[in-house]
Formats: sequence, C-alpha cells, structure tokens
Amino acid sequence: MVKSFLTRLFAVLDMIKFHHTVFALPFALLAMVWAAGGWPGWGVFLGVLLAMVGARSAAMTFNRILDRKFDVLNPRTSRWPLSTGAVSLPFAWGFLLVSVAVFFAAAWWLNPLCLALSPAALALILGYSATKRFTVWCHLILGFADGISAPGAWIAVTGTLAGSAPAWWLCAALTAWIGGFDFLYALQDREFDRQQDLHSWPARFGVSSTLWFSAGLHGFTVGLMVLAGLGAGVGPVFWAALAATAAALVFEHLILKPTDLSRLGAAFFTVNGYIAFGLFLAGILDLWLRSS
Repeated sequence: MVKSFLTRLFAVLDMIKFHHTVFALPFALLAMVWAAGGWPGWGVFLGVLLAMVGARSAAMTFNRILDRKFDVLNPRTSRWPLSTGAVSLPFAWGFLLVSVAVFFAAAWWLNPLCLALSPAALALILGYSATKRFTVWCHLILGFADGISAPGAWIAVTGTLAGSAPAWWLCAALTAWIGGFDFLYALQDREFDRQQDLHSWPARFGVSSTLWFSAGLHGFTVGLMVLAGLGAGVGPVFWAALAATAAALVFEHLILKPTDLSRLGAAFFTVNGYIAFGLFLAGILDLWLRSS
C-alpha cells in the first residue's frame, strides 16, 4: 500500500512538474519579506506557500487535462503520467478541484482582499492553458500568470495594494524572465506545434528569432529587477546578486546556438533555478544586514 501511494504521489508530482515551482515561488517569498520588512510570521508564510502550491498545482493539472490529446501525440510528452494512464483523467479532475480549494482556502486565511482577488487570479492562471491555440504571445501570458504571485504575496502581508510598486516591478521582471525562457522551452516542440496548428513563437518564427527575442526579454528582466530593487531600497548584497544574475543569463544564451540546442535543459532548468533561489537568498541576506 505504501509503495502504491508513493508511486501515485510521484506520478502526480511529475504530472504537475512540481520541481518547476522553483521559478516563481522564490520571487513571491521575496515580495512577501519586502512587504513585511522582514519575517511576516508563520501564518502569512504558510498562507502564501499554500496559495502558491494550490494555484500552481491547479494551473499545471488543468494544462495537462486541456492538452491531453496533444500530449499523447507529441513524442516528448507521450510518456507523461496523464498520457500513459499512470494518472487517470478522473483523478486529475479531482486533484484539480482539491488544488483550487486549497488556493481559495489560503486566500480566505490571508485576508479579505486576497479572497476578493482570488477568482480573477485563478481565471488568469487557468486561462493561460488555452492561449497557445490562438496567440504566439502565450509565453508572455504564462510569465504574467506567474508574475502576479509577487503582488499577490505583497497583498497577503499588507492587505492592500498601497506601496506595492516593488512587487509590480517584480511582476514585470517575472513576466519577461519566465516568458523569455518559455520561448526557449518551446523550441523543443516547434515542429509538432506547426503540425498541430498550435501557436508558439518558435513554430511561427523559427529558432534564430526565438533565441534573439528571448535574449532581449532577459536583458529587459535585469532592468526591471533594478527598478524593483530601487523601489525596495535594497543594498549591496542584492545588487551583487543581480550582477551575477545578469552574467548567468548571458551564459544561458551563449550555450545555445541555432544549430545546437543540446544544452537546452541546462539553460532552461539549471541556470534559471540558480537565478531564482540566488536572488531570493540575496534579498533575505540583504534585508537582514540592513535591519541589523
């Protein structure tokens, strides 16, 4: 029974690509501590964490359900749990409903404004899944759907949008950053997307255009993070981490070439995972040094 439970659990975590939580969660937590000027308390922290897990689990499950017919046909995704039957469609729907319930419960727990805005936030993060059917800008819509976690975390702490400019700059930076590396991620499916008449930038404009556009978005990301840092009044530690982030983004694009995308996995997950946690830890350390 334990083995069966663990098998199902790992299949679900694989279905929702739980390890990709590493991208948006650190920035939501950074906005949280900026809003609080330090540790916001366990209640707020757990509320933000549950809201993030619930929202992302719901979004990824809905994405898998909506794209199931494509995932079965796509060689890259045909072995994913919902495609193979390791996770059944009824179970996926049930998991989606539980995830939505967790998200709404966390919003209710946090404060009235979080609860009032939660339906709009859920509509955005679920609605993203349909955008690949009609627009090549689906990558930036994904970035924005993740990016709103930053102002959401700010509201979780303060109960208001007042003074939330740093969180909105973080939101804009996340939109550009996540959108930029989703452009790269979509390179893997460009031929399949063309065959299925799905809209993605790589399918429409090719590899070279995608690499250049992604690089431009990542350059824009650094500028937006500068504005977020200025708004939050950060110190030298954060600026040093941001300089390292800029270098990491340059490296990410140097290892990818139109004729050689073999290191796409390293560029997509490894580099961006370090960026997310590096900036979060630097933000925490910077805040601690400035307040001590």
